[in-house]
This record gives sequence, C-alpha cells and structure tokens, in this order.
Amino acid sequence: MSDTGSDVWMQLRRFTPARIGLGRVGGSLPTRALVEFELAHAQARDAVHAALDPDALAQELQKQGFGWPILVRSEASDRMEYLLRPDRGRALNATSREGLQQFVPGRRGCELAVVIADGLSAQAPARHAASLLREMRALSDLLGEGTVFILATLARVALGDQIGELLQAKAVLVLIGERPGLSSPDSLGAYLTWAPRVGRTDAERNCVSNIRPEGLSYPEAARKLLYLLGEAQRLQLSGIQLKDDSESLPARLP
Repeated sequence: MSDTGSDVWMQLRRFTPARIGLGRVGGSLPTRALVEFELAHAQARDAVHAALDPDALAQELQKQGFGWPILVRSEASDRMEYLLRPDRGRALNATSREGLQQFVPGRRGCELAVVIADGLSAQAPARHAASLLREMRALSDLLGEGTVFILATLARVALGDQIGELLQAKAVLVLIGERPGLSSPDSLGAYLTWAPRVGRTDAERNCVSNIRPEGLSYPEAARKLLYLLGEAQRLQLSGIQLKDDSESLPARLP
C-alpha cells in the first residue's frame, strides 16, 4: 500500500469503526489487525453469554426518576437454554404472568409499557437504556404517568407482546440488547408495537437499532422513537405502515 493510499485509509478510518484499510504482510493481515479482530470476536462472544444484573439496572432507573421497574423473566431456565431455545425467551414464566395479572385489576391499562430486556447483549441495556430514557423524557412528556416500566431477563423482542397484552397497554416499547457485532458488542435496539398481543409479527413493529455513543446517539434515537410513538398514537398502528419522517422535528416535541 503506497503512502498516499495509506493516508486516504487513515482519513476514512476517522469516520467509521469498520475494519477498512488494514494493510497486509505478504498474504496475511498485520499482527496488530489480527489481534484486534480476535479481541473483538472474544468481546462479542462474551456479550452473548453475559448475564444482566437486574437489581443494578433497576437501581439506576430509580435513581434517574423512573421508579423501580416490575421485574419479570421468560420461560428460559438459564442463559444456555435461552440461546438454544428462542421460543422460551418469547413467553413469560408462570410467576411473572401471575405478577402482571395482579398488577392490572382496578386499573384501566396503561398508555405505554417500556420493557428493558437483556436480549443477546446484556451490556447494551445496562450501559444505554437509562441514558436513552432520560433523553426521551427531556424532549417530551410521552413517558408520563401512563407509562409502566418493566425489566425482563432472558427475553426476546416478542416477550413485549405478552407483557403489553397482560398490562392492557396501548403500545409497548422494547429496549433490548442486539446481537453483538465485531465492532459493536453493546448495541441497543428499540422495538415499538402498537396494540401489543401475542402473535404480533415483526412487520407490525418499528425498529430503531444500533443505539450507543459510537452508533446512533441518544438524542438522535430519542427523537426518532418519540416521533414514532406520537405517530403510533395518532394513527393507532405500527410497523410497515408507520414511516419515520422525524428529520424535520422541532427541538422539543409536543
């Protein structure tokens, strides 16, 4: 690689964590690039197997003024079963179902259920969920008294459908750790579903992904999610019929 070519790649690497312009030594990668790749692979593997500390995250949410969340768990007995049996991560265990059913009597349901879930990277909600919610609250009043916060472990996205149905929620927003990549072991995804119920498909959700300081920033993600929430309430739908036209929003959302 010529000096000029190397300078070009160095300039481009300033704008992306992607592995570009790594160079070569003979027919192989330079030692530094190879070691960095192996480190990233190990970090991604560790993120998949790491467990969420629900009490620590619940304390952080309470500290940020969101109150102590309802703690629930899927039918998966442990992390390994969660990884091998995705279906068990989509349904609540009996104790959690009973707890949510007891929460509802005497209530008229809720406007929004916010489910914070470990997913395939427990690091993601632990690092980013509270900061994202704080940013959303600063921009809008949509996370008001009609919002119920739930912290779910060993959870898949579709677990939010059952939670929302049991809580009689108008909408559910699932903040969940996404499958780790080789440069993003802690990426947070957000999935919005209007009128949640068991059996909803991915086509009936809206997704905002790669939420983290190195990806989609908290302010940008918050504005997109608040726009989608507002439009979902107005149109009473979500998914492929709900488009993200949030680019021209004012600084503070109505």
